[in-house]
Order: sequence, then C-alpha cells, then structure tokens
Amino acid sequence: MPNIFQLLPELEGEEMIFVQGLLKDFNDNQAMQFANMYRSRRKDPQTILLVTLLGFIVIAGVQRFMLNQIGMGLLYLFTAGLCFIGTIIDLVNHRKLTFEYNQNVAQQTAMLVKSSFN
Repeated sequence: MPNIFQLLPELEGEEMIFVQGLLKDFNDNQAMQFANMYRSRRKDPQTILLVTLLGFIVIAGVQRFMLNQIGMGLLYLFTAGLCFIGTIIDLVNHRKLTFEYNQNVAQQTAMLVKSSFN
C-alpha cells in the first residue's frame, strides 16, 4: 500500500482517510499517477474560503461555480448570495463543500487510473 503522506502531504483529516481508502489496492505506479492527477484537479479549502469571502464584496456565488455547482452559482449570482445568508452558510461550511467536491474528483480520478492500467 502506497504511503499517502508522501504522495499527497497537503491532504488533511477526512480527505486523507478517504483517499487512503481509494488507494488501498493501488500499486506504487498507480498511486503516483493518481496523486499527480488528483493534485491538479482538487480544490483547496482555503481557496474556497477566500473566494466565498469575495462574494460579499465582488460577485456572490463564485465559490459554487468553482465547485462545479453551476445551478447554485447562478442562483447565488442573481440573488446576491440569497441575500447574503447563503454566502454566510457557505463560509461556515466551506470545508464540507470542498470535501464533497474533492470526494467526487478522487473517485473519478481513481476510476481513470484503474482503467488506464487494465
């Protein structure tokens, strides 16, 4: 089993545990390919937090567009972040939103890596 701490040191908590579970059956080459692909596609929770803060000043909903939630992004854009209440909720839940996005990206990346080695 590859060492997730060496491959992806930027992961923390739930995300690290989730990715480690995905990589349990991977060999070293598969794990390295996964790490390179995942690193380029994942979102950092701090970036989502900063972009959400910008929703108060510039354009509400940008964080939702970044997390590939186009419908919610449009809703936030046209309603000023649901009168800023949705933006405040996103500030509180920015880690959860990012983790959900990264979970999907990790699963898709793992499937790509598995299929490329078969």
